[in-house]
Amino acid sequence: MKRYLFFICLLALSLVEAQIIRKYSNEFLNIGAGARGLGMGGAVISNQEDVYAPMWNPAGLNGIDRDWQASAMHAEYFESIAKYDYVAFAKSVESGVFGISLVRLGVDNILNTTQMIDLEGNIDYDKISSFSTADYAAILSYAFYPAGNQRLSLGANAKVVYRNVGKFASGYGFGFDLGAIYKSESGWNYGAMLRDATTTVNFWTVNQKELSAVVNGEEFNPAPKDKMEITMPKLNVGASRLFEINRDLKLLPEAGINVDFAKTPSLISTDFASITPYAGAELTFQDMIFVRLGVNQFSNITDIESLKRKMSFQPSAGIGIKYKGLTLDYAITNSGIGGSNFYSNFFSLKLDMQDFRN
Repeated sequence: MKRYLFFICLLALSLVEAQIIRKYSNEFLNIGAGARGLGMGGAVISNQEDVYAPMWNPAGLNGIDRDWQASAMHAEYFESIAKYDYVAFAKSVESGVFGISLVRLGVDNILNTTQMIDLEGNIDYDKISSFSTADYAAILSYAFYPAGNQRLSLGANAKVVYRNVGKFASGYGFGFDLGAIYKSESGWNYGAMLRDATTTVNFWTVNQKELSAVVNGEEFNPAPKDKMEITMPKLNVGASRLFEINRDLKLLPEAGINVDFAKTPSLISTDFASITPYAGAELTFQDMIFVRLGVNQFSNITDIESLKRKMSFQPSAGIGIKYKGLTLDYAITNSGIGGSNFYSNFFSLKLDMQDFRN
């Protein structure tokens, strides 16, 4: 399957000649991080209050009220073809909480067979080479309580993106995210995150010489304006509440909506915006063992065989265990119950020095 990814990459590059506003640009930053949030289907916009918060809602970093936290996550997509890695660190200071996160999503060892057959039709396997395509991001985050209001948390991300398609093309980008969490007196938490608030801009550099050797021998020369792509904002809004069932059990559900400011296959879709719901819950036993379920990414798709429209969604589940300041989480998701049998596995680890020192 990896060899076909080479041609997919070339197709993606050819789309640079289309419109510069992308519906799915920099999507690797919308995956999220931390098996807790992924196991709950992303239902953590109002309750992820730790070092993983920048990927869901940077305002949640205020949950680190003392000391520091560190985390790491590894995941593999589509039977280990694509690998996703995340590391982060966050520290509480007098004015708020600072955090830094590093993200990579990549496919390695993609076969380049375009030079395997010469002009006379001779096959030379020594001409087969390989390359990698990967997306990287560095995210600086800050969260604080405005005017000392402990019920309202505000946060922001400043992110720098680097994307590479082997020796064929590379791109740099930058953008900002904004987030807020409000804790009401009734016990409800309300959260919102505006991703790519000012739009995220990627500037691409295309290696015309390398591409001309594989695109029918023709020179690949996109217009200057087509070397820039713009990621439009996305809005995530959710509400949650913690229910204490008894001394040992607690239940934390959240529900909300994801809004894309573009026309997509979502359940509610217009030229201005598309809306899809999500929901998830976490059951906690003695603040030590966690069981999670979630569902998101509802969309309308067309079945290739019957040509009928049907609904697709992404289910997820996960478990976690905590000992003192160390938490190990696992999550599993399906890329679309209506059309894919590929499952993705996520493992994440969190170190909380405050809990270790208590």
